[in-house]
Amino acid sequence: MTSTTETTTRKNKGWIRKIGFVSLLIIAPCIIIFASLFIGRYPVDVITVMKVLLSPIIPSELEKVYHTVVIDVRLSRAILGALVGASLAISGAAFQGLFRNPLVSSGILGVSSGAGFGAALAIVMFNFTFLVYVFAFCFGVLAVVASYLIGRTYNTSPTIMLVLGGVIVSSIFSALISLVKYVADPYEQLPTIVFWLMGSLASARFQDIYYAGIPMVVGIVGLLVLRWNLNLLSMGEKEARTLGVNTGLIKGLVIGFATLATAGAVSVSGIIGWVGLVIPHIARMIVGTDNRVLIPFTVSLGACYLILVDNMARVLTGSEIPLGILTALIGGPFFVYILKKTKGAGWQSG
Repeated sequence: MTSTTETTTRKNKGWIRKIGFVSLLIIAPCIIIFASLFIGRYPVDVITVMKVLLSPIIPSELEKVYHTVVIDVRLSRAILGALVGASLAISGAAFQGLFRNPLVSSGILGVSSGAGFGAALAIVMFNFTFLVYVFAFCFGVLAVVASYLIGRTYNTSPTIMLVLGGVIVSSIFSALISLVKYVADPYEQLPTIVFWLMGSLASARFQDIYYAGIPMVVGIVGLLVLRWNLNLLSMGEKEARTLGVNTGLIKGLVIGFATLATAGAVSVSGIIGWVGLVIPHIARMIVGTDNRVLIPFTVSLGACYLILVDNMARVLTGSEIPLGILTALIGGPFFVYILKKTKGAGWQSG
């Protein structure tokens, strides 16, 4: 009887811990999003922010500028930043587990360079925001497909061939980006291309969330569902097959969902580096290497991180700093610290 009671107590404590963990993952980004509503050059106090947020339920007589600043600018930007950060971080964590390589990031298969070329091409040809998103997303997906086809050159898709395909495709699209920049108008189109390639959420609006949110959410949810299989794939394909895992199908699904998430993120934010490389390492240092816990924790941590970096980009200087610059300045030295602390070990899934 005592043994049964102790077992039940342990189960209840386990469920309480799980519920607390999930609640923390959801609450943390929400708190930072809410705090972001007060950050900016236009001062807005707490009472005004609450009135604006509650205005659909409790109508209040506020100047339209407050609604524009809080909802249309800051809230939309924070939500988009959370989605982009979560997408890049979870894609990086998934690829690191899939390829069993700690130096792999969300752009390993060429999605970032492909999306960059698509955006640059759309800016030169059309200069229409929606088409920039469409071209960036489509060329990002096309780059990954090309990498995968190169990896299938010998009727197989080993890790080394996929990575090699990604390197080749990234180089080709990087050259094409340089070509587009060379032929672009140096006074109007070229500055737009350069700023887009450095990454920014400056033009974030709710319609951007509608456009890119679907592939990002689908990619994130898909990787969350597959996190159980990532532990098996991290042990190696042969070991996974002996346990009855269809490695070809799971690898294809992981690559597909990670590509959707990354392409959706890059299409609206530009190229933001280091998020998909550094955040998964930080998550492993906190929660360990079990992908069942690591993957959802990475989503929350990536969302919080990019919102905080975006807030820094808005207030550090008189003009906004591109996110790609800040993430590199923060991520590079921090990654050196991680390598020194872990000595390059401890990243494998266990």
